[in-house]
Amino acid sequence: MTIKTADQLVGELAQRFAQVLDTVLPPGKLALVDFPDHSNVGDSAIWLGEMAYLRQRGRLPAYYSAIADFDDAACRAAIGNDGTILIHGGGNMGTLWPKHEAFRLHLLRTHRGRPIVQMPESIHYADPAAAKEMAEAIRDHGAFTLLVRDARSLAFAREHFDCEIHLCPDAALMLGRQQRSSATVPVFALLRTDHERSADDAAVPAGVAVDDWLEEDGAQKRFLRLSLKLGRLVTRDPMAQRLARQRRLAEWRFQRGLAMLSSGELVVTDRLHAHILSLLLDIPHVLLDNSYGKVAGFADQWTGDYAGLLRATSRAEGFATALACRTPQMVTG
Repeated sequence: MTIKTADQLVGELAQRFAQVLDTVLPPGKLALVDFPDHSNVGDSAIWLGEMAYLRQRGRLPAYYSAIADFDDAACRAAIGNDGTILIHGGGNMGTLWPKHEAFRLHLLRTHRGRPIVQMPESIHYADPAAAKEMAEAIRDHGAFTLLVRDARSLAFAREHFDCEIHLCPDAALMLGRQQRSSATVPVFALLRTDHERSADDAAVPAGVAVDDWLEEDGAQKRFLRLSLKLGRLVTRDPMAQRLARQRRLAEWRFQRGLAMLSSGELVVTDRLHAHILSLLLDIPHVLLDNSYGKVAGFADQWTGDYAGLLRATSRAEGFATALACRTPQMVTG
């Protein structure tokens, strides 16, 4: 295996993402739906990466929505009879995140025959039989393209779904290398607190700060909402207002995630996008898996040759590895 720098790897993977999208996107107008209107930084990074690609290609969507404000008629009016619906990517295809799965089923059933492209996903169904409903909706729709982020998702999709399927890196890599700020702690561990976390509850040693990025600062969010309200005075176009709101929220969350990760000289994480953002920042980090193999699967497929990546199978091992690797040579890359 050839060890690669962050610059090399991020550039290669961004190019691969763009090549896949160039291949699968039909001509015509686009809608980008399922905006991540929640606090998970990783989903905001994905959305910003999707937008970065579309902006580069001169194909900014004519319609944007989250799940809550999606309107079938408005979407049809914006993109016409032959426009394509892009579904925001992530790790929500399957049984773990039922709201997103239900929305995907709605789109497939309501917009049969219209091109729908699912941006890169990780797939996890608790029982393969649970995929039957999705398989039937995909078959009946007839024009669905599915992009997946890892080999296991690819194998599952090929076995269960009758549609065009492509292996593709995560959209967040389209954001390119990022500038990190100065570290304030020896090791920062960003560990899941939701239902994708592993059952590992190892004690946290001295020198390790632990947090997750699901909690947002209330005062900062109120200020952001006020600025968004003031921004509506600039344009009366409802879709332009919606896009401005989505972009500001996503950028605010993305910058919050970069700041959290930059606080550690080294990072330990079981979040896929803490891994990807650490790569964008070129922060050495120890990678743990989540509850069903999503993180390890992505690293095995795309990022395992990053020079700053270490792997561990438990939190205790991850903490110990990070603390042991805090040498000047390692920290400065």
